[in-house]
Amino acid sequence: MTQPVPQYPEQGALVREDALPGLLPSGVRPEDARLLFVHAHPDDESIATGATMGHYARLGAQVVLLTMTRGERGEVVPEPLRHLEAERAGDGGTALGLYRVGELDDAAAALGVADRFFAGEPPARDGSAELPATGGYTDSGMTWGADGRAGPAEDSSPHSLTAADPGTAAAHVAAAVRAVRPHVLVTYDDDGGYGHPDHVRTHEVAVRAVALAARPGAGGDTWSVPLVWAAEGEPRPGDPRPQAAVHGSAERKRAAMAAHATQLVLDADGTRFALSNGVWQPFSALETYRLLGGDRRQDERPAGDAA
Repeated sequence: MTQPVPQYPEQGALVREDALPGLLPSGVRPEDARLLFVHAHPDDESIATGATMGHYARLGAQVVLLTMTRGERGEVVPEPLRHLEAERAGDGGTALGLYRVGELDDAAAALGVADRFFAGEPPARDGSAELPATGGYTDSGMTWGADGRAGPAEDSSPHSLTAADPGTAAAHVAAAVRAVRPHVLVTYDDDGGYGHPDHVRTHEVAVRAVALAARPGAGGDTWSVPLVWAAEGEPRPGDPRPQAAVHGSAERKRAAMAAHATQLVLDADGTRFALSNGVWQPFSALETYRLLGGDRRQDERPAGDAA
């Protein structure tokens, strides 16, 4: 049986003439800005938004990363480490998840991330909301459909992100939003980039978390995230939402991607990369986003945002 060829969107394939040069609200300087990136697995931050994260960190912004799972179901590229894969280890991916935490630490350092944590860890922990017995959410896994799009796995764990109640997961993300109080929150679009169920669920949870964070808290404290951006997946030429195109840090992005050695390989000149399926994708430091919520004041150029 012929296996479907995975289809991934190409970053920067569509840039509108009126695309904004950055993600910050008008009047917010990069050195004063706080940006919270919400991703599904280790390596997603580097592949999807690494150039942007490195760019803002280099400009002095506080870049914070919340990762929903430890990527326990990932396939391993280097042969000497394939014993860590969930099916080979027979541990549900625990060993691989722990190994990938170390890779994520190295990637975050390369990007200049000020703080990072997983869902279920403070500050991404709402004491009134339940968590799985594992203390956090696990990778749901995925399969490739006949159309080359990612779809649900048949054997997801009951502790997985997609098995979790979205409202409960959103409460944990909202706790992080209240703690960080970012000027900008970045996650995936509703298609999850290429359809991965954990990406789609992360989008849903992050959007719900923004609404939860805007509600009055203890002592009547009310706050809302001004801007919510989605890393653009498959370009939609007729998409009416404002677009931002960030020409980010190629150097930091490459270093961060290289840190995720169990999951991907960069070619010798750093112009392409491939995951475990061997499908080569072009490397890009141009990352585009669509506005999900908030008033960007598109008629004003934000101070210092395109530095």
